[in-house]
Amino acid sequence: MTAKITENMCFIPSFEYVDNGIEHGVLSPFETKELLLKKGRKISEGFKPLPCDLRMLKDVPVQLRDGITIYTDIYLPITDEEVPVLIGWSPYGKSAGTAPRYKNLFNMLGMGNQWNSGLTKFEAPDPAYWCANGYAVCNPDMRGIAHSEGDTTMIGSQEAQDGYDLIEWLADQPWCSGKTALTGTSYLAFSQWFIAAEQPPHLTCINPTEGLADGYRDLAFIGGIPDKNFIERLQINHVSAKGAKREDLIKEMTTFPLANAPLWEDKVADPSKITVPAFVIASYSNTLHTMGTFRSWRLLGSDEKWLRIHDRQEWPYYYDESNTEELRRFFDYYLLDIDNGWTDTSTVRYSLLDFQGGNQTDIASKTFPPIASQNKRYYLNGKFRSLEEIPLSEDTPVQYAVSNLPGRSSFQMTFLEETHFVGYPKAKLFMEVDGYDDMDVFVWVQKLDKFGNVLSEFVVPNQGAALQDFTQEGASALRYKGAWGRLRASKRLLDKQVATDEIPAYRFDSVEKLKKGQIVELDIVLSPIGLSYKSGETLRVVISTKDELGSVMPGTLGCTPDNKGTHIIHTGGEYASYLQLPLMSTLATRS
Repeated sequence: MTAKITENMCFIPSFEYVDNGIEHGVLSPFETKELLLKKGRKISEGFKPLPCDLRMLKDVPVQLRDGITIYTDIYLPITDEEVPVLIGWSPYGKSAGTAPRYKNLFNMLGMGNQWNSGLTKFEAPDPAYWCANGYAVCNPDMRGIAHSEGDTTMIGSQEAQDGYDLIEWLADQPWCSGKTALTGTSYLAFSQWFIAAEQPPHLTCINPTEGLADGYRDLAFIGGIPDKNFIERLQINHVSAKGAKREDLIKEMTTFPLANAPLWEDKVADPSKITVPAFVIASYSNTLHTMGTFRSWRLLGSDEKWLRIHDRQEWPYYYDESNTEELRRFFDYYLLDIDNGWTDTSTVRYSLLDFQGGNQTDIASKTFPPIASQNKRYYLNGKFRSLEEIPLSEDTPVQYAVSNLPGRSSFQMTFLEETHFVGYPKAKLFMEVDGYDDMDVFVWVQKLDKFGNVLSEFVVPNQGAALQDFTQEGASALRYKGAWGRLRASKRLLDKQVATDEIPAYRFDSVEKLKKGQIVELDIVLSPIGLSYKSGETLRVVISTKDELGSVMPGTLGCTPDNKGTHIIHTGGEYASYLQLPLMSTLATRS
């Protein structure tokens, strides 16, 4: 049966699928057939020649449990042996590796397109590489996409069930060894949290590389603040050649504004139900994926799990040759039964960034945060606009008006010795608003050099003028500027079953507007951090009326805050606001 939750969804017509062999890639025209792709062939100009012969099973029909048929492309090595299969589950076109929009994207990032064969589904593994190493690759068009039947949903049980059905269908094919794995970045990562939690019998292992895990908290209402702009960008990928409908998250945000609606509860992954081995990839810098990736890692039910925290954007990381080789070691161990010592890999490897070219990566640890990391409070001092280890004895308020520049207040401290922070930061702020009944509060932890300059670092290869423009006040997924968090004051109630002193978590099931003169306690979760400061360098925490980091990607607006009047931060006395940071007492060696 179709998932019952679809009865709660809002649907509108999908965008039209243009089947011209250009817009969705040179191999996109629909035809169920088998192709032999010869070694040395270039699928399209500018891409890498194929390293080996491989078979392409094109537009293969797969029937799901409710009778809906979806279509998938499957790439196979030339062999009589049964092989395992890697699956990239997403709404992105299965044949769109040569589509202009993706070629232009990777050129804009400075990656070019020579790193792949052109068979690569967006954010998925390159079939040419994996077929050359004894794997099959399956690129499905999920329900409602292109020629696949049904209506497209976005995140949740319908996709999870469909992914389950595809896995079990693949395992039953004569060329398949019965072993399967999910891999990929972004959408292809967060779909893994949902599909793997369904526990398909033939799912062997997973490799989520940076993906959100909660449709409400990580995407639609980060910090309880609605953000429709990036969702609109995502939904343009919902294209159909069969007049399908697509789930309209924008309308659902208006219809169901609170997280306890069944629709949003269905979009919360439960990684505790995942039991297969997992190689999880995270970074501190992705303002869309970091929170969900770390949360899922903490909750994972797998006995065999690894976490690697890198210092780049997810696409250059995932397609880097050495990282692909390491991922193959993980898959070789579980899918090909090769005893290559994978299980000796450190359970956790984290990075320590410095924004000045001295990043340390692959620091080995058994946990994250490392055992040597201890939470320390630095109190906001409204008198000197500083961060201090001891709070003021009396409250000293600091205020800033929403309508006047700069619309923010900051506090800072300069280090006298080298200092490292690794783990989960948070801010506890005692605040009130004068002239309105709500506040959207944005927090940003910066690093300043010894001259007072604000530091950041690109996480993609391109650092040219155009990308400077886009990322100076936006495109935050491409340029890391420090830990961040945000919260709408009227949705401040903590979920006491989940929240800890270290990591706040919110119910988002009610709205409690602020009264005049009411001082509220805001526990604001900040993104995980791994940041070092040398003697003479400064940490600055910015509390603002707007998202100072800007939008996630170029060409997309960030959220629109609902702020009016004057914000007042209380510091000292019974309202001792503070920034809590994970201070390292010692630093482990690099693995």
